[in-house]
Amino acid sequence: MDKFFKRLSLTGFAVVLSTAGFAADLPTPVIEHVPVAPAAVGGFYLRGDIGYKVYGDPKGSFSDSAIGDLRYERESLDNTWMIGVGVGYQFNRYFRSDVTVDYEAKATATGYAPCGGCVAPGQFSTEKADIDVWTVMLNGYVDLATWNRITPYVGAGIGASYVSASNKTSLNPDGTSSSYDGSNGDWNFAWALMAGAEYAVTPNWSIDAGYRYKDLGEAKTVKLYNVGTGESREVWEDLTAHEFRIGARYTFNAPAAAPAYYPAGPITSNF
Repeated sequence: MDKFFKRLSLTGFAVVLSTAGFAADLPTPVIEHVPVAPAAVGGFYLRGDIGYKVYGDPKGSFSDSAIGDLRYERESLDNTWMIGVGVGYQFNRYFRSDVTVDYEAKATATGYAPCGGCVAPGQFSTEKADIDVWTVMLNGYVDLATWNRITPYVGAGIGASYVSASNKTSLNPDGTSSSYDGSNGDWNFAWALMAGAEYAVTPNWSIDAGYRYKDLGEAKTVKLYNVGTGESREVWEDLTAHEFRIGARYTFNAPAAAPAYYPAGPITSNF
């Protein structure tokens, strides 16, 4: 019996040695990993926005080439609404740029001018004009990071504003009034600062909510006749606005999630 077990042990040992030797002759197994091609990080997009516009107090005056400027007091400019469209490009996950065109609806500017011809001293006439604005802006944005599909951003823009003034009226304390037909428009340099956040509904569609500060230049009315002794106009300077905007953006080639890597097939060996 002892001889039988010895022979069995020697046989098993020989099998182990032969298997090890055969395995040593085999090449090293190769595990093939094929990366998934990452999605493009750039893409054109279209945007549309609506918003509420809160104007700052402008500086109003009656400007006459002969007698100079007559400054108004207690100036104000009504709040209004805006609508805009734009086209842009997402260069990478952190920077994008777009060109936007906005229309800012008419708002009434009001100022009070010292009434030199009034019977009682210290009285004021009420001066009004309607102002509406078109802006064309080139904007750049820095997308800070993304958390739970929310991406906050900051940005700035430069461009031009076409500012129109119309419906000029003047009301004196004694009830007499004057009005001037027609409108006058001028191009001004404009700039903006903005901040907000984007929420990605899908890889292509997103909702954008933001704040924008705009400097729009000035507005001039039509020439005023029967006033002063020379060519005269009403001028509204320092037109600035705070805009609260919400909009939608569609990206044509939206970046997907970060690229993933996984084994493309089973482990293979060459004999």
